[in-house]
Amino acid sequence: MKLMLTEKQIRVLRYFRDYRRAKGIAPTLDEAAQALGVSKITIHEHLNQLTRKGAIHRDRAKARAVAILHDPDASDDGVATRGAPTLPLLGMIAAGRPIEALEDRQDLGLDELVPTGERIYLLRVRGKSMIEDHIDDGDLVVVERCETANDGDTVVAILDGEQATLKRFYRERNGSIRLQPANSSLAPVFTSRVQIRGVVRGVIRRFR
Repeated sequence: MKLMLTEKQIRVLRYFRDYRRAKGIAPTLDEAAQALGVSKITIHEHLNQLTRKGAIHRDRAKARAVAILHDPDASDDGVATRGAPTLPLLGMIAAGRPIEALEDRQDLGLDELVPTGERIYLLRVRGKSMIEDHIDDGDLVVVERCETANDGDTVVAILDGEQATLKRFYRERNGSIRLQPANSSLAPVFTSRVQIRGVVRGVIRRFR
């Protein structure tokens, strides 16, 4: 099973794994903190997260009782691997009325936010035809490569003459296809011939 670990958690896990392999026992928190150049509290917090994620098992009644349940450098088939990059999700914030700020940290793998794989690719958006769907000029759309779509999907469509466009896809009763912009100032495109090159699965926006 793939575990979503941060780079710092992987570093701690590797240290405990290597120490145990070399000496047959786990290091103390003080030893780990000194070796990794962090505080004892930091090591304690990382071990709590590793326990929660199922990477280790701890007997809190004993100083050196840390069992390694997951090797961060080996997958189920023995191939070396590294954990996916993660970012800390610290809680929720209201975009309307103010709320009390509460921190409830968990680590969220980037591959949980953005799908990956051989069928996934990115396109940079030019123009504002999809602005009412919150897809703006300069955004990156995450596209799954496919040749079919459901009504309402946002698709990468190729029209006659190899003109590519990003629009919502609808089948009309008369058999034609409607490519609907998400911009009330623009008219839809009706066509009987269109190639679907992919369906949008996400949007990435960078703020400068």
